[in-house]
Amino acid sequence: MDYQAYFSTNREQHLKELGDLLRIPSISALSEHKGDVLKAAEWIAEALRQAGMEAVEVHPTAGHPVVYAEHLHAPGKPTVLVYGHYDVQPVDPLNLWETPPFEPSIRNGKLYARGATDDKGQVFMHIKAIEAILKQENELPINIKFCIEGEEEVTSPNLPSFLENNQEKLAADVILISDTALMAPGKPAICIGLRGLCAMEVSVFTANTDLHSGTFGGGVPNALHALVALLASLHDDQGRVTVEGFYEGVHELSTLEREEFVKQQFDEEKLKHDLGLNELYGEAGYSFVERTGARPTLELNGVYGGFQGEGTKTVLPKEAHAKITCRLVDDQDPQATIDRIERHLNKHLQPGATLKVRATEKARAFTCNPEDPMLQKAADAYQSVYGTRALFTKDGGSIPIVETLSRVLSAPAVMMGFGLPDENLHAPNEHFNLENFDKGLLTIVHYLKSL
Repeated sequence: MDYQAYFSTNREQHLKELGDLLRIPSISALSEHKGDVLKAAEWIAEALRQAGMEAVEVHPTAGHPVVYAEHLHAPGKPTVLVYGHYDVQPVDPLNLWETPPFEPSIRNGKLYARGATDDKGQVFMHIKAIEAILKQENELPINIKFCIEGEEEVTSPNLPSFLENNQEKLAADVILISDTALMAPGKPAICIGLRGLCAMEVSVFTANTDLHSGTFGGGVPNALHALVALLASLHDDQGRVTVEGFYEGVHELSTLEREEFVKQQFDEEKLKHDLGLNELYGEAGYSFVERTGARPTLELNGVYGGFQGEGTKTVLPKEAHAKITCRLVDDQDPQATIDRIERHLNKHLQPGATLKVRATEKARAFTCNPEDPMLQKAADAYQSVYGTRALFTKDGGSIPIVETLSRVLSAPAVMMGFGLPDENLHAPNEHFNLENFDKGLLTIVHYLKSL
């Protein structure tokens, strides 16, 4: 079957349909768009029906709905679950958009609109790939299910319970996700690891009021001094976290993993130049891509307290605060990590000060074995279309629901993305390179047929 000719013939119609989806302002974070989010769910459901999928359902949740569909007519063949999301980020600041965010526009081979690459455009490709196979061959080479949610941009609060309650319905041999990016134009990548996350707010308190620094300075504890000393105790001079037990559950990088990082040919000198830095900094013994993709971190995101205004105010602040996030890898437990950090802070707290730690976000890391046949076939599918086999990479960011999907359904997750790192997802002028729209459709078809 000549799928390239099929997609070329239908390209204009496909882009028109995708434009209709992109016009729906399905912003899950804003309550005034609740109706738009539902409209997008119903649009996805109808597109799945038109593609030939069966048992299409829009499942209500305590928040926004989940769209489910299936086509199960290949007994003895693998079952693929396609996961994605139809909700999008808010569009602020609106004045920085060159064209309105919900009026799709094609310029220089790029489709501009909120959701173009994250994730409506990539979800739409899977629907059209299935439709193409059914129209060309009247049957699918595998069994397929879709689970498309409307809350990914607000951390998927209702999907875990939906997964737990529908394990049999969603059971699959592999979870296929297109919500990531190529390394660069023409350089495909398959993400085999996402770091987890834990976050906390730390507060240090001393006296019951701010104090005059002339009358009390040098004689009573200073909340800012106490906090700064605490924060400085969290790392050694080699960039390693000093919290006892912090690295429990962290695996040493395998030879294969380190080889894959080297193949990325990441230019650290260019990064320094681009960022205006004279040196990079991080845990000794690891390259930049290893530090940011496969090693855990403890970072200060905000430190504040005392007088912030113009001029001088000779005051000893009674409290000081810090926001901390940790990126986690492998088997690190988010709550255990927060507990260890709290114990460390209490142990190193200056006399006269008291401490309060409030945990906020928590998510486990995701990792999968690149030697899994499902991932190897995905790398081959990129080779057949892009002419370059996908590299296996680890992403420094977090997509918490991927770990939940893989764990609850006991299936490997294949993150087969077609975006590019510079497509402004979550920012003004989000766009999708149509070269990867065209090649992505072919790659998905190759992958499904290869299974």
